[in-house]
Amino acid sequence: MPTAPRRSRGPFRADQLQCGDPYELSDGHAIYVAPAGRRHANANVRGAQVLATDPDVTQAGVDAGCSPEPGTLRAPDIAVGNVPPEPGWIQGVPPLAVEYADTGQDEDQLQAKIADLLGAGTKYLWVVRLAGTRRVEVYEPGARMHVALPGQELRAPGVLRNPVRVEALYDPQASMEATLRNLLQRAGYNSLDDVRAEGKAEGKAEGKAEGKAEGLADAARRLVGSGMTVEQTAKALGLDLAFVQAAVGEQERK
Repeated sequence: MPTAPRRSRGPFRADQLQCGDPYELSDGHAIYVAPAGRRHANANVRGAQVLATDPDVTQAGVDAGCSPEPGTLRAPDIAVGNVPPEPGWIQGVPPLAVEYADTGQDEDQLQAKIADLLGAGTKYLWVVRLAGTRRVEVYEPGARMHVALPGQELRAPGVLRNPVRVEALYDPQASMEATLRNLLQRAGYNSLDDVRAEGKAEGKAEGKAEGKAEGLADAARRLVGSGMTVEQTAKALGLDLAFVQAAVGEQERK
């Protein structure tokens, strides 16, 4: 586990910084944080989407400022847990934090940030390496760092219900598949087969083609209501986009 280098305490406090200031704090010392590059920003969105939709997650944030003590302010790329919808800095740190590292990453600063978060109580910290071979470095308090490669799964017991494939944290297709699984589970389904079966069963019970169509329309409305877009729902159920749009529009008129 990384440890922060010893140095005299700096003069700055978290309450002296405002939302949007390009700085973090470590032991009272200000650290400039540059904006994310294109690849970093794109991957960050993919990962945040997957983690925030996990069925057991109720709070998550991107670049949320965490201040476990006055001289420390750290903003993980993704924070899962302990991100209340209130103004100001978060008191404490998230149980799961994710950092993205790309070309030009300052390794000393990254290791210091990892040490600050783990030392303040973060249980799981994943560093997604975008340069070179894609991989995720897994850090936990009191344990050696280990590396997970594409095709392998990451787990955060007590924080996430579902395992996360490494590539779901940056790859568009893998991210969409994981997000769809999460949203289905939030809506009470185990898989798309469950949704299709429910629609067919309702149609069969009606004994008419209209009944089947209504069953599929109802399934589409439920998925859109769970957070999926109309386009994602149409693709997931194998339905015409206009059909899904009409089904959702009918519900809004009622």
